[in-house]
Amino acid sequence: MKSLIILSLLLISIQSCSQKTENMVNQNSTITADNIADEISKQVKHYPSEKIYTLGYSNDKCYFEMFVDGIKLTKAFNKALGNTAVEINHVLFNSGKHTISYKMYPLGKSKEYEEVFNTLVEDTDLDFDLKSYDLKHEKAPDTDYTTYSLPKKKEEIVKGYTKEKFVGAGKTFYEGSFEINIDVPYNSEAPFENAMDLRKMNKNELEAKLLKKYKEVWSIYQNKEYDNIAKLEYNSLKDLYVSTYESPEVIAKNINILFTEMYKSPTFKMQPIEKYKLEFFADGKLAALMLDTDDNRLRGNTALWAKVNYDGGTRGIFLNRYFYIPQGKTEFMAY
Repeated sequence: MKSLIILSLLLISIQSCSQKTENMVNQNSTITADNIADEISKQVKHYPSEKIYTLGYSNDKCYFEMFVDGIKLTKAFNKALGNTAVEINHVLFNSGKHTISYKMYPLGKSKEYEEVFNTLVEDTDLDFDLKSYDLKHEKAPDTDYTTYSLPKKKEEIVKGYTKEKFVGAGKTFYEGSFEINIDVPYNSEAPFENAMDLRKMNKNELEAKLLKKYKEVWSIYQNKEYDNIAKLEYNSLKDLYVSTYESPEVIAKNINILFTEMYKSPTFKMQPIEKYKLEFFADGKLAALMLDTDDNRLRGNTALWAKVNYDGGTRGIFLNRYFYIPQGKTEFMAY
């Protein structure tokens, strides 16, 4: 009988520890790995017009990062020059005026140029163009809205001949912004819309608190706590699929690939949280520990990342979670 009592107490203790782990995530309590796709699909609506906005860019002799309303959109640390476009609906929560901002960095060494560029130079270039296409009118041409080019100044080289030069030439960092007007049929509210301005907190205390949260989230991914992973990723995945009017079939397929081929892979392994710096986004409502490195394969990502064997090789998987504290609360939530 005594042995049975001890065994019962041990089982209760183990069960309590297990329940505590499962309840670690303080958001989206009803979301699980099994229902996340269905719950997201319930939020997707369809409209007579379903615009997808794209922000095109071309760059030369610089690396850069792009933001929409202070939320990181994309980064380009892999090519000295390029020309492409990215969809931006997932960071557009409603219609109206939005701010596109960018941060530029010197090229340094590159495959494209023999010269090493330790600063931005006179002919550094970065251009943007905003377009949209309509999923409900597939044969219609793309709609062009606006273009933006870096500010430049004219200098007279010789009498009668002037040359345009980038105003940020000679600098090791340059940033700028411009506004766009957007018209989308949905109206969402970012989970962090009414969050605290984290810039007002003591920086050392904030960083220590955030590092603690990072370690908790790191453990969730490393220990393959799939329900907790679903809770952490629900908000950002929902915003992605709601804003792109995605079908239940595609949502289910994509999330299944994410979990089965990434998180459930026996090769999935979280990397150490190290060499990071604290950065703020969305007017201080979001914070992250960003990798502090000159490795262009890693730059511009958060310190939460993993390696996994996928598609024929070892890949870096960047779990770019950003964190906020709702007004009146004291604990971080993930986005």
